[in-house]
Amino acid sequence: MRRIKVKELSWDNFNQYGSFANMVNPDAYKIGGEPTEFFRDIVLLNLGQSGPVGLSTCRVLKRPLVITAIEYHDHTGEGMLPLDGDVILYFAPASPKAAMPLDEFEAFRVPMGTAVTIKPGVWHCGPFADGKDCVNVLIILPERTYANDCVSFDLTEEQQITIEGC
Repeated sequence: MRRIKVKELSWDNFNQYGSFANMVNPDAYKIGGEPTEFFRDIVLLNLGQSGPVGLSTCRVLKRPLVITAIEYHDHTGEGMLPLDGDVILYFAPASPKAAMPLDEFEAFRVPMGTAVTIKPGVWHCGPFADGKDCVNVLIILPERTYANDCVSFDLTEEQQITIEGC
């Protein structure tokens, strides 16, 4: 079984997958001042030519740090925002469906309050809770993407990847 180490997010090691920003303490241009400051367009999310956007909650319970499933979306990106704890997310570059890039997966620690956007086609799947028994993650996708633009695979035991470094 392949093993990968968790990395801290940086522009250099993450930009091929999408973007990220601290939404709780933003370091961005703002409009207005106290008592109401508006930090606009901190991260952008490509939702293709979608209709309504769905805001969903993914409740992540503590589990072994083993990647057992992967997915991607052909026509839209995805947004994730851990609400009440840190998570570990994993990604591999977009590729043809027949060429799952299992040797290219990387794992990243995403602090609570940090929004992550994922480019269309990038391989990923459900987060792992980091240091807590349960973490709620806001998921931003076009309505019903999980039903009409989600290509997913369960990995065989030989294909599974262990994440180290929590």
